[in-house]
Amino acid sequence: MKILVLGGTGHVGARLTVRLAALGHETVAASRTSGVDAVTGEGLGAAMAGVDVVVDVLDTVDTDVAAATAFFRGTTERVLAAEHTTGVHHHVLLSVLGADRALANGYHAGKVAQEEAVRDGGIPFTIVRATQFHDAVLTIADALTSDGVVRAPGMLLQPVDVDDVVDLLTEVATAEPAYDTVDLAGPDRYRLDELLRATLAAAADGREVVTTAGLALGADAADSLLPLGAHRTAPGPSPPPCRERTGSRSVHRARSGDLVAVLPHTSTRHVVSAPRAHVERQDEETI
Repeated sequence: MKILVLGGTGHVGARLTVRLAALGHETVAASRTSGVDAVTGEGLGAAMAGVDVVVDVLDTVDTDVAAATAFFRGTTERVLAAEHTTGVHHHVLLSVLGADRALANGYHAGKVAQEEAVRDGGIPFTIVRATQFHDAVLTIADALTSDGVVRAPGMLLQPVDVDDVVDLLTEVATAEPAYDTVDLAGPDRYRLDELLRATLAAAADGREVVTTAGLALGADAADSLLPLGAHRTAPGPSPPPCRERTGSRSVHRARSGDLVAVLPHTSTRHVVSAPRAHVERQDEETI
């Protein structure tokens, strides 16, 4: 099977291309450096010659509703058009679990528009929705920092390990199209404020975390970014050491070594208003 990974040099994409190649699939890692630009459409048709499956893990730094929607919908429509002309029979998209319940954030609105484009695109598809990555937690802290203090509500997250997402993408890409979504979450739920305290402590980051009322990350409710229906639960690992009780459920966090700075292959931590470590930037190919 020949599989094209858009964003194939990034945080998820690089892992995915290695995993697929190890299984014996002919894998193409598409990026601007390889002459493939989903923003302009340049190189898409040539890259898809003989391709059976396209996996889209591209991303943008835009969090404005209009800009993020234009990026996600525009790149997806160009990719789907190229797939029609080259005979691709399965389009796999990595998206954000709960994005449709967190539309106050422009990035999430863009992902919802992207999912709609995939469903309406006429190519057999599967959409994988994942919760926030463990290694996105520091980016969330940055986004919620004001005057050196992290202000975070007690809303709930259920972060997942990037390798578990790659496992599911590998499974989906090598299977028949589901014409549906597959949701993936980590094994445990955490209060956002307590998760940030534990993560910053594990990273030797001295910022104070102040618990605030309300919500964050564009969420409509405290559980908006949790899986609310049928979903896969990843085996782990969990984030760093901390214990918290959410309702009647005791939540504990594993070793601190499981949490690293977001985008570990760059020297810069990107500050964004939504946790997005599980998708790749079209304009940053070294992540």
